[in-house]
Amino acid sequence: MTRVWAPVGQTPIVAVHPQRDHVHFYGALNLCTGREIALPAPEATSALTANFLMQVLMLYPQPIFLLLDRAPWHYGEVSTLIAETDRLHVMHFPLLVPT
Repeated sequence: MTRVWAPVGQTPIVAVHPQRDHVHFYGALNLCTGREIALPAPEATSALTANFLMQVLMLYPQPIFLLLDRAPWHYGEVSTLIAETDRLHVMHFPLLVPT
Protein backbone atom coordinates (compact mmCIF):
# COMPACT_ATOMS: atom_id res chain seq x y z
CA MET A 1 0.00 0.00 0.00
CA THR A 2 1.24 3.53 -0.82
CA ARG A 3 0.05 6.79 0.66
CA VAL A 4 -0.43 9.80 -1.60
CA TRP A 5 -1.61 13.38 -1.13
CA ALA A 6 -5.02 14.27 -2.54
CA PRO A 7 -7.76 16.80 -1.76
CA VAL A 8 -10.09 15.59 1.00
CA GLY A 9 -12.92 13.53 -0.46
CA GLN A 10 -11.25 12.94 -3.85
CA THR A 11 -9.66 9.65 -4.80
CA PRO A 12 -6.32 10.23 -6.54
CA ILE A 13 -5.90 8.83 -10.04
CA VAL A 14 -2.61 7.08 -10.66
CA ALA A 15 -1.66 6.35 -14.27
CA VAL A 16 -0.20 2.90 -14.78
CA HIS A 17 1.77 2.11 -17.90
CA PRO A 18 2.46 -1.45 -19.02
CA GLN A 19 6.05 -0.56 -19.97
CA ARG A 20 8.55 1.07 -17.65
CA ASP A 21 10.03 4.37 -18.77
CA HIS A 22 13.80 4.48 -18.98
CA VAL A 23 16.59 6.85 -19.85
CA HIS A 24 20.05 5.99 -21.15
CA PHE A 25 23.15 7.91 -20.11
CA TYR A 26 26.76 7.70 -21.15
CA GLY A 27 29.17 8.88 -18.50
CA ALA A 28 32.86 9.27 -17.74
CA LEU A 29 34.78 10.39 -14.67
CA ASN A 30 38.32 11.75 -14.49
CA LEU A 31 39.61 10.24 -11.25
CA CYS A 32 42.44 12.79 -11.01
CA THR A 33 40.38 15.98 -11.36
CA GLY A 34 36.87 14.81 -10.50
CA ARG A 35 35.59 16.19 -13.83
CA GLU A 36 32.61 14.21 -15.06
CA ILE A 37 30.76 13.93 -18.32
CA ALA A 38 27.19 12.64 -18.57
CA LEU A 39 25.22 12.67 -21.79
CA PRO A 40 21.65 11.43 -22.21
CA ALA A 41 20.97 9.17 -25.19
CA PRO A 42 17.74 8.04 -26.86
CA GLU A 43 18.95 4.44 -26.84
CA ALA A 44 22.03 2.36 -26.12
CA THR A 45 23.73 1.22 -29.32
CA SER A 46 27.26 0.37 -30.38
CA ALA A 47 27.32 3.43 -32.67
CA LEU A 48 26.28 5.83 -29.89
CA THR A 49 28.74 4.25 -27.47
CA ALA A 50 31.59 4.59 -29.99
CA ASN A 51 30.57 8.21 -30.61
CA PHE A 52 30.67 8.93 -26.88
CA LEU A 53 34.11 7.33 -26.58
CA MET A 54 35.39 9.50 -29.45
CA GLN A 55 34.18 12.58 -27.55
CA VAL A 56 35.97 11.37 -24.42
CA LEU A 57 39.15 10.84 -26.46
CA MET A 58 38.94 14.44 -27.70
CA LEU A 59 38.46 15.81 -24.17
CA TYR A 60 41.20 13.78 -22.49
CA PRO A 61 44.59 13.52 -24.24
CA GLN A 62 45.98 11.04 -21.70
CA PRO A 63 45.44 7.25 -21.71
CA ILE A 64 41.90 6.26 -20.75
CA PHE A 65 40.96 3.24 -18.66
CA LEU A 66 37.46 1.93 -19.42
CA LEU A 67 35.38 -0.28 -17.17
CA LEU A 68 32.69 -1.88 -19.31
CA ASP A 69 29.99 -4.37 -18.51
CA ARG A 70 29.17 -6.96 -21.13
CA ALA A 71 26.22 -5.16 -22.70
CA PRO A 72 25.78 -5.89 -26.42
CA TRP A 73 26.35 -2.22 -27.30
CA HIS A 74 29.88 -2.39 -25.85
CA TYR A 75 30.98 -4.52 -28.78
CA GLY A 76 30.75 -4.05 -32.58
CA GLU A 77 31.86 -0.51 -33.44
CA VAL A 78 33.20 -0.07 -29.90
CA SER A 79 35.52 -3.07 -30.29
CA THR A 80 36.80 -1.62 -33.57
CA LEU A 81 37.46 1.77 -31.97
CA ILE A 82 39.27 0.16 -29.02
CA ALA A 83 41.44 -1.92 -31.35
CA GLU A 84 42.36 1.16 -33.42
CA THR A 85 43.10 3.44 -30.44
CA ASP A 86 46.14 2.78 -28.27
CA ARG A 87 44.93 5.23 -25.59
CA LEU A 88 41.89 3.13 -24.64
CA HIS A 89 42.57 0.42 -22.08
CA VAL A 90 39.58 -1.79 -21.29
CA MET A 91 38.58 -4.00 -18.43
CA HIS A 92 35.28 -5.88 -18.71
CA PHE A 93 33.33 -6.72 -15.60
CA PRO A 94 33.57 -10.46 -14.90
CA LEU A 95 30.82 -12.79 -15.96
CA LEU A 96 28.57 -13.83 -13.13
CA VAL A 97 28.28 -17.57 -12.85
CA PRO A 98 25.16 -18.86 -11.07
CA THR A 99 26.00 -20.90 -7.99
